Amino acid sequence: MKRYKQSEIEEIATILKNDGVISVPTDTVYGICARINSSKAYNNLVKVKNRPSTKSFPVLCKDLEQIKSIAILDKKALKLIKAFMPGPLTLVLNKRPDVFSYINNAGARETDEVAVRMIPSKFLNELIDKVGSPLFLTSANKSGMDVCRNLDEIEEECPTLDGMVIGDVSFGEASTIVDLTLGDIKIQRQGPISEDEIMKELNRYF
Repeated sequence: MKRYKQSEIEEIATILKNDGVISVPTDTVYGICARINSSKAYNNLVKVKNRPSTKSFPVLCKDLEQIKSIAILDKKALKLIKAFMPGPLTLVLNKRPDVFSYINNAGARETDEVAVRMIPSKFLNELIDKVGSPLFLTSANKSGMDVCRNLDEIEEECPTLDGMVIGDVSFGEASTIVDLTLGDIKIQRQGPISEDEIMKELNRYF
């Protein structure tokens, strides 16, 4: 499997534009990604990840405007985005109904949701620009298995990837996930940003 340098971004973007799936380094752990505006790319990511169709993928956005284009934001979401993004935080929000409508969590929910991230990575933000859309981004491993720690593990775990991007990760720990879809704050996964930090930030305004 080819391992790309980050300077080979044009080739990497072409793979994604052609509905491919690649591994990329993030600020937390290694991830695998595909473009959001293609059902074929989505299905290819499902196959690589071996993930149930009822479980959607987080979306990596470059900025607040891209998040607004796919998700419905309330005051709590805006405050957390301002305080912690870009950074190791994933927000689960209600999805705009017109966005990648080919996904409906297999009809499991009356309303659909989307998890969003922003990452302080010049490479990934430039890649989003070159692909022309946000990216589905999930941890580099088969669904239900431990997160891969290096490129050798990724290649063994996900042999059908269309390539891997060389680079280091910072935290080595998956992001904190906060669910805001029902209005209340629900921590779905503890990560580098603690629940205390999140609540302290929100209590400054509410």
